[in-house]
Amino acid sequence: MHIQDLLKQTDKLPNVPDVVRELIQLLNDPNAKYSDIAARVSHDQTISLKILRMVNSAYFGLARKISSIDEATVLLGMDKLKTLVIASGFSSSVNKVDGINLPEFWVDSFRVAELSEWFAKRSDLVKPDEAFTVGIVHNIGRLLLHLTAPDTAREIQTLVANRKASRVKAELDLLGFTSQDAGKALMDLWHFPKVLGCAVQEHKRPFAQGEPNPMACVLNLAGYLNACIRTERDLDLVREGFPMAVCKAAGLSEGIIYELDDALVVNDGLSYLLH
Repeated sequence: MHIQDLLKQTDKLPNVPDVVRELIQLLNDPNAKYSDIAARVSHDQTISLKILRMVNSAYFGLARKISSIDEATVLLGMDKLKTLVIASGFSSSVNKVDGINLPEFWVDSFRVAELSEWFAKRSDLVKPDEAFTVGIVHNIGRLLLHLTAPDTAREIQTLVANRKASRVKAELDLLGFTSQDAGKALMDLWHFPKVLGCAVQEHKRPFAQGEPNPMACVLNLAGYLNACIRTERDLDLVREGFPMAVCKAAGLSEGIIYELDDALVVNDGLSYLLH
């Protein structure tokens, strides 16, 4: 099987709104007019309604009801609006996927995004908004695989569940590539910034290509902490297993290990977008 065999099935690819793709393409553009993007968001009824519903939720606890995207932008700032638009657009991109519990999948992705942003804010090498975005899409290749090759995806899941292979090994054995490779290929198809696709492709094995990509390292750390949260790992064990080499390559100080208790309680309020 080749990655292009998956990408050719255009009718099965996630349907990411144009405004979300444009926003991601503009992440590296210092001349981007985000006011234009806010106007575009206002015209996308599905996304704007979801964002306004969330902004008016108990999570934000605002004193008055917000009725427009322009108001939301003023109150939250463009950075927060960007994260909400990207999270909303991706979580609405598919309605049903064989073999994947979508609410769990997106809650997991949202938490990795928040953790990636948390680490990026403490590094001079990675931009927080890019780290957040790459966290949202870090597992998009797995979603693609289940949409376009469900039988093979189930076979991989069975091998992993029965502990006969790691996910990476199972994918390489059955596909000849990993879901991270597929994720990068899909992001390239969407013309997303190369740095995002490379981070997705490399984050499971950040040292495999030689010089590590700092954003891939941030994503790797976020994935590690997310796994610790899912398994309710004790803080001492979290610190003991924390990959310090990856931490250094991400541009983080060794002292970050004493802040991990804060990261473990990062609130993924984005789950409101799934309601």
